[in-house]
Amino acid sequence: MPAPTEIHLRRAERRLDIRFEDGRSFMLPAEYLRVESPSAEVQGHGPGQKKIVSGRRLVGILRVEPVGHYAVRLVFDDLHDSGIYTWDYLYRLGLEQDERQAAYEAELAARGLSRDPPARGR
Repeated sequence: MPAPTEIHLRRAERRLDIRFEDGRSFMLPAEYLRVESPSAEVQGHGPGQKKIVSGRRLVGILRVEPVGHYAVRLVFDDLHDSGIYTWDYLYRLGLEQDERQAAYEAELAARGLSRDPPARGR
């Protein structure tokens, strides 16, 4: 899989823009990156263990930290920071964005969950 040639954090838009050496570019929303985190906390430790993370529509990315020459760690404003996003995984997330987002939204609906954060008490 190709490596990125540009990675731009767009804090105000809550997204990561990535261009790869094959010319493809993706605009990946922070919410999408958060709910698809490659961390064990989200993915589990084996097949069929993925957790559904709700209430992250407004999540932002605080920092993008390089991990060697093969990945980045994303630090989200909900303090999730344990996912290592390899170039291959980011590329796959870009290619599969529409299908993964639709599946995520369908799973939330099936469980009666929402993308919106819980309402704060008064």
